[in-house]
Amino acid sequence: MTLPLSIIDNLGRMLAYDPASPMLFSSGIFWALFLVFLPAFALLRDRLWQMLGFVVTFSFYFYYKSSGLFVLMLAGTSVLDWLMSRAMAKTSVQWRKRLYATISICSSLGILAYFKYANFFLWNWNAMVHGNFQPLDIILPVGISFYTFQSVSYIVDVYKGRVEPTPTWLEYAFYLSFFPALVAGPIVRADYFLPQIRQSRHATRPEMYAGLWLILTGVIKKALIADYIATFNDLVFDAPGSYTGFETLMGVIGYTMQIYCDFSGYSDMAIGLAMIMGFKLAKNFDFPYRSSNLTEFWHRWHISLSTWLRDYVYIPLGGNRKGTARTYINNFLTMLIGGLWHGAAWKFVFWGAMHGVGLAVHKACKPWLSRLPDNWAVRIASWALTMACVSTLWIYFRAASWSDAWVMIRTIFTDFTPASIIPFFEARAMWAAMMAVIIIAHAVPSRLWEQACDTFVRTNWATKLTIFVIAVQLVIEFRGQDVAPFIYFQF
Repeated sequence: MTLPLSIIDNLGRMLAYDPASPMLFSSGIFWALFLVFLPAFALLRDRLWQMLGFVVTFSFYFYYKSSGLFVLMLAGTSVLDWLMSRAMAKTSVQWRKRLYATISICSSLGILAYFKYANFFLWNWNAMVHGNFQPLDIILPVGISFYTFQSVSYIVDVYKGRVEPTPTWLEYAFYLSFFPALVAGPIVRADYFLPQIRQSRHATRPEMYAGLWLILTGVIKKALIADYIATFNDLVFDAPGSYTGFETLMGVIGYTMQIYCDFSGYSDMAIGLAMIMGFKLAKNFDFPYRSSNLTEFWHRWHISLSTWLRDYVYIPLGGNRKGTARTYINNFLTMLIGGLWHGAAWKFVFWGAMHGVGLAVHKACKPWLSRLPDNWAVRIASWALTMACVSTLWIYFRAASWSDAWVMIRTIFTDFTPASIIPFFEARAMWAAMMAVIIIAHAVPSRLWEQACDTFVRTNWATKLTIFVIAVQLVIEFRGQDVAPFIYFQF
């Protein structure tokens, strides 16, 4: 009897929430559960209500494994949103619709404000009144920023008449808690996703293989490249001023690539998982470091967030409909909110504000820029300037404080010793190789990546298995002791 009880006990601990080890897409426990989930899902795919109940249950359990009892808050948000959306649908009185929408939006944003910004605002208030501030013991629920934005967009769209409210709570809970996109996006739009729920559409074999391709590329980006190059980047950011200017510069460029691989890798895995299940999620990254200006960068980086900010902040502020000066102000305010969404600290506000300034400057300079010749020299200069701006601002995004960011920038410009270049690459050859892979990946035309995916889809099962085994072996070979959390889990 001892052995079975021991196995049951270990299994129970493994399936319970562990705050020190939340479940991630790159963790073994998730893939073990997903391999059990997938065949059951396939059997229920044509039985709408059983499928909805099964996926919602799995999604809520997934969130429980990521955030513990905060799953109850997610459930409560879904119930309130659905009730308010149904109430809006049943009344033609405008002030009542507005009231129901306000209740739902204020509830969602109020919860987000408490968990994410309470200490930030209290700290600033106490700094102004010279109080003795003690931070509140608040744990930020994983993914709260992402599902809150989905909640707000759904209620606004129902209020504006862009989408019909779901007939049942189960359908809305499916939309809000869909586990591939739950904790780090892409941010799912109701008008794009809700019609897919009732289609009872099975993924075709090519779609399943294309989904597997996205999962593999996502795992390689995150668990292989991002986690490996982070080991050096973290050293530089954790001890600013302790490295030469060239080493500091490499740490900054390394973080620029790390955050892309980390976040786009998660998005690839999320989109691939949904594709295997027969659902489509919108593209979230489109090789952003190819951009030749900041406007293009934000068309390629975190696309689901930038389009959300455009539709629910920039356009309601007036967009470009109220004159040039107002357009610049609206751009600035939108990016300011985008920066604050990323974190409750002034450095994030500064990061967003500077991107807003950059977007305004680019718009203002367009008449002059359009007269420049379209040749390789201008394109390279534009790309280099854009990358310099983006990478510099990532310093403020990653650094622990303003002073750390300034020390790093100063070190790059005042302690740049060319003699340290060759020793650095000799000591960090694998780091440099990982960096080269992602830089070359950006240089490869998109059509070649599409062809690579098509080739993978068409290959025989033995080749697919070989590619899969190689990818897994590489991850095992280079991974650290623990599975590193995704950077955007903190947002």
